[in-house]
Amino acid sequence: MRTVIMVLVLIFGAAASIADESPVVIEAIAPAVVAPAATIDTGDTAWVLISAALVMLMTPGLAFFYGGLVRRKNYLNILMQCFIILAALSIQWVLFGYSLAFAPNTSSIGAFIGSLDWIGLKNVGLEPFSDYSATIPHQAFMIFQGMFAVITPALIIGAFAERMKFSAFLVFVLLWATLVYDPLAHWVWGIGGFLRNMGALDFAGGTVVHINAGIAALVTAIVLGKRKAYNSHPTPPHSLPFSVLGAALLWFGWFGFNAGSALSANGLAANAFVVTNVAAAAAALTWAFIDWKINGAPTMLGTISGAVAGLVAITPAAGFVSVIPAIIIGIVVSIICFSAVSFVKIKLGYDDSLDAFGIHGIGGIWGAIATGLFASKAVNSMGNDGLFNGNAKLLWIQLAAVGITIVYSLIMSYVLIKIVDKFMGVRVSDKDEAMGLDLTQHNERAYTMLE
Repeated sequence: MRTVIMVLVLIFGAAASIADESPVVIEAIAPAVVAPAATIDTGDTAWVLISAALVMLMTPGLAFFYGGLVRRKNYLNILMQCFIILAALSIQWVLFGYSLAFAPNTSSIGAFIGSLDWIGLKNVGLEPFSDYSATIPHQAFMIFQGMFAVITPALIIGAFAERMKFSAFLVFVLLWATLVYDPLAHWVWGIGGFLRNMGALDFAGGTVVHINAGIAALVTAIVLGKRKAYNSHPTPPHSLPFSVLGAALLWFGWFGFNAGSALSANGLAANAFVVTNVAAAAAALTWAFIDWKINGAPTMLGTISGAVAGLVAITPAAGFVSVIPAIIIGIVVSIICFSAVSFVKIKLGYDDSLDAFGIHGIGGIWGAIATGLFASKAVNSMGNDGLFNGNAKLLWIQLAAVGITIVYSLIMSYVLIKIVDKFMGVRVSDKDEAMGLDLTQHNERAYTMLE
């Protein structure tokens, strides 16, 4: 533990040095323009509430996407994990998670964590909080952000599918949300967060959501070890139609995820909407053609995997890039992620069951770096130009933010999963794994008793 603390001190010290030399860019999920007076705008409020509902739909969508990819005997377990996260994290968020992530903190640790001034939504009312948005109720901003806090730990499920105790899973998720997601959200989006002050750009969650969850996914996959059937025989998806339905819901909900992050019904939201769609489309086409070239046929699984990878990669850049860079981002992410899940995973031998790291982790890293390459003030005047628009410094800031996110998530996720394993044990027995988690963890079945 002493080593962990020393490493984190070094990381924060290095980040603080960069922050001292870097311009402050107040943009991430914060609005592009702050009105001089706090006045509720009904159009903005409606858009943010609709966007929150769209992001909420993504977690059940993820349940179908992941659920279709596992074996029949574990289908309900995936659905249950996603739905229990929606319930548990909704309560955690309003009790203290939102306060830790977004409440201003004037203490010496204010750059790293929010205060508890908003615990239980104290002082989070129906009037705007202008430091985040001057045109929507504070509670609208809170619930929109809450849906991000819900789906992020749900993404990790894809790495340890079919082999984790449900009780241990629930404890780990609550700890991880509190000690990993909430602080990182504060660093990037919160008032005084040190990555925000450093000038790092993350419009809708490349670092906070996808790199963070992707690294945690890799860690948990390695700690839990491979599924018993991993080396003996293939475990193909039991229902690709379910996964296609899930991918469609994710693509649909992602418009709220990215375009809603403008926090206004304005041109920036329209830009984020358009580039989100074209990046996903470019990535889906690219993955399909790669499949066609390498495996002899375009596959449905490859196409939806590409679409999700494209959505991941455009997330941090959606409010900072235009259409042509978005298409490039989508094409490149499919090439990178296809390589990660088809070659690197096999070469290294880890069992990232549903490629949570290979798509979200790798795709998020590329998206954050691509923001440093393609960002343009012509798209968002409160952002910054990237390397290809004459500002190499932003690329270095993005690389630093990626590195800090990886190290923090890796260390903390490892510590938390090992603590839970020590006190509860995280992996089901061989017998339970063979029988399936639907029956052994929930005493229920979907549409088959045994595989």
